[in-house]
Amino acid sequence: GAGYGGSCFPKDVRALYHTAQTFGYEAEILRSVEAVNERQKRKLFEILDQHFGGDLEGRQVAIWGLAFKPNTDDMRAASSRALMEALWDAGASVRAFDPVASEEAERIYGQREDLHLCANADEALDGADVLAVVTEWIEFRSPDFQEVREKLNYPAIFDGRNIYDPQAVTSAGLIHYSIGRRPANPS
Repeated sequence: GAGYGGSCFPKDVRALYHTAQTFGYEAEILRSVEAVNERQKRKLFEILDQHFGGDLEGRQVAIWGLAFKPNTDDMRAASSRALMEALWDAGASVRAFDPVASEEAERIYGQREDLHLCANADEALDGADVLAVVTEWIEFRSPDFQEVREKLNYPAIFDGRNIYDPQAVTSAGLIHYSIGRRPANPS
């Protein structure tokens, strides 16, 4: 997936690593866990960037999910932050929706021209080129893929949590990108 975040697990992994070091033990697995997680947080951006041939300037990306996990507004170390910041650095703008974390996103990022926090998932799709799903909220699990396709300028979903059946997505005429699986194209 698109990596883990929050405050507890990342902090605990780092604490375990440092504790091991104080006892003279090199906890290579823990160091690797951290490195892989940071790499996974960039993976969704890399797939998106590749889809557009390295040219994201002026693109609008809809993002569903800002919190590091469902049922919280916590965005500490959230994968969405890595994605949004990489998109902004590449010249893209973001139309984001999260059922509870939008206020937290506004607190963290303030008012930005390249960030539009939306009132619902459908609004996030308005004018968007593609959709990236970053948090696996239950309300994102079974969208009307045909409606999603009709709203997007480029019919592609970037499924950062592998919550969609690629066949269901491609049957609606959308390209399905995910992490750890090959892209699925409409028939």
